[in-house]
Amino acid sequence: MNRAVTRLLTLAGALTLSLIAVQPAQSAPASDAYWTPERMRAAVPLDIRTAPLSAVRPTVRTGEPTTVAPLAFPNGGSAWTGGGAVVKTAGRVFFTYQGRNASCSGNAVTSANKSTVVTAGHCVKLDGAYHTNVAFVPAYDNGNAPYGTWAARATFATPQWHASEDINYDIGAIVVGQLNGQSLTDVVGAQGIAFNLPKADNTYAFGYPAAAPYDGTKLIYCSGRTFNAFLSNGIGMTCDMTGGASGGPWFRAFSEATGTGTVNSVNSYKINLFPNWMFGPYFGADAQNLYNQAQAA
Repeated sequence: MNRAVTRLLTLAGALTLSLIAVQPAQSAPASDAYWTPERMRAAVPLDIRTAPLSAVRPTVRTGEPTTVAPLAFPNGGSAWTGGGAVVKTAGRVFFTYQGRNASCSGNAVTSANKSTVVTAGHCVKLDGAYHTNVAFVPAYDNGNAPYGTWAARATFATPQWHASEDINYDIGAIVVGQLNGQSLTDVVGAQGIAFNLPKADNTYAFGYPAAAPYDGTKLIYCSGRTFNAFLSNGIGMTCDMTGGASGGPWFRAFSEATGTGTVNSVNSYKINLFPNWMFGPYFGADAQNLYNQAQAA
């Protein structure tokens, strides 16, 4: 997909078999003290942008997704009240973008450094520049950080997102520093992550949408069967989440009883003609390369 089409997409705030190393952001580390409760509450949600299909070039596939039979579990975007591990591993991502404080979502995953958070590419870099003051707040609760505010020591994106912000590769990773001598996943736990899986499966998506009708104070979830995405090589599902949900995790084999699953995509973009659908990048070889470099940092 070319850059012009990518710019038309509304990003929420993504693969070829490439061994090119992903690039870390060269930004100053965030200060724990910077993200006060007042700044977190006032952070503007980074939009899940929307793209008009009429503006897309004819070479881009825009056909109907595969019809999926209704299931008992689908949910289009409600507050998560089930508890479990996801309440601690998911959180809000805060950063400064073009001089304003903004927010996305992210999730702690199993990693060698016990410090890796997976999010969307546009939640670490957008419009040609990496964000500054990046921090992760697991289990965010209306300005409160019950497990601390974890400042980023490095941020990463796939090489395609780094080079041209290609929506097919809208995947980012945040490596946080220790807090009070402890590593992130020793404190909040971690979810599994997988790559190169079939696209269609029962899936749960989580995030902290902060644009109307949501306010960023609660962890929201959607659930349903995924299908092939429009405008990208990714996957889609029925979901009403809005800006601020960008970067939130998509889980395969998710257990409502334990709140655990396997991350295989993140909230990425929407299309204005289909506001009830949300799309995420496919986790293939480049996503795996990104994860491997982040967990080794």
